[in-house]
Amino acid sequence: MIYLFISFMILMVVASFIIFHPVFGGNPTSEQKKQYTKFDNYVNGKFVNQVPTKMTMNVSDFFSMMKDSFFGAKDRKPAGPLPISPIDWNKIKSEADSVTWFGHSAFLISLDNKKMLVDPMLGSVASPFSFIGSKRYSEDMLHILEEMPPIDAVFISHDHYDHLDYPSIRKLKDKVGHFFVPCGVSAHLVRWGVSKDKITELNWWDELEFQGLTISLTPSKHFSGRGLFNRDTTLWGGWVIHGKQTRFYTSGDGGYDAHFKEIGEKYGPFTISLMEGGQYDRRWSWVHMTPEEAVQAHLDVNGGDMMLIHWGAFTLAYHGWTEPIERAVTEAKKADLNLLSPRIGETILLNGELTTNNSEWWK
Repeated sequence: MIYLFISFMILMVVASFIIFHPVFGGNPTSEQKKQYTKFDNYVNGKFVNQVPTKMTMNVSDFFSMMKDSFFGAKDRKPAGPLPISPIDWNKIKSEADSVTWFGHSAFLISLDNKKMLVDPMLGSVASPFSFIGSKRYSEDMLHILEEMPPIDAVFISHDHYDHLDYPSIRKLKDKVGHFFVPCGVSAHLVRWGVSKDKITELNWWDELEFQGLTISLTPSKHFSGRGLFNRDTTLWGGWVIHGKQTRFYTSGDGGYDAHFKEIGEKYGPFTISLMEGGQYDRRWSWVHMTPEEAVQAHLDVNGGDMMLIHWGAFTLAYHGWTEPIERAVTEAKKADLNLLSPRIGETILLNGELTTNNSEWWK
């Protein structure tokens, strides 16, 4: 009996921590949920993918993951801390269209002199706990937020910890003009002190104008959730941002499927696409693309130049840490497309002749 009592008390402590600690975010209100019931992609209180998507693993997959945890690739993270390129703030603050990568899926883009951050996860660990989870390969990058110019907009693809970071948002929120998020994600931001009138939620294919830019949230095949009890209560997606000269697309997280061709037909061609192609595994192929699939998705959306994202910052899968970019380079050569591979912190000018100065820097 005493063991049952102790187990119950431990469960209550854990549940209370999840409920009351702000890192886990908030939950959509009753009014929001009522609004979502009008959507085709919201069923029985949960958001769903365009196609039925398996979200579970069998017992065999579970045990094979345990085996890979102990005996998998030895190069799953760099041998030492990754250096960060000196950030060229003058280039970023200029009126030129540009993109600056901060590792994984975090980057700053400048279009028509509007400064915008996408998935600004600059914290040290992709986890709600500082002592558990994958540590960033480079130094903590939160200090960069203090040096950034005022940010016109932040775009969030979904609420997973490697994309929506509590310390980053808390440090960033007062210098951001507006936040654009998938449906439901506003609940997290509001709990973290972002004013409701600074947040706009979008469903898939919603389109709006923002300071002369055309913005749309596009579908992806993924899932969401930050706690034990809120799986898929918020939406996920990619972003289209069209400026006067640059037509920009980023996929967000998600598996390969027919939605990429739909996006290309509706919004392509794109000057540049940033495609997720890391942290993949055969056991969760439905929610993350391989590098080869990322290249194909880039072709599907009718992209011009391509960057691979979702690698270079955290170990969240069992492949080698450089495998995503190496496989993408090989596949891009086959497809005869220009694959950009900037160092972390490097700014690329989107001037029609896109190159990076540090080819294959990871070697």
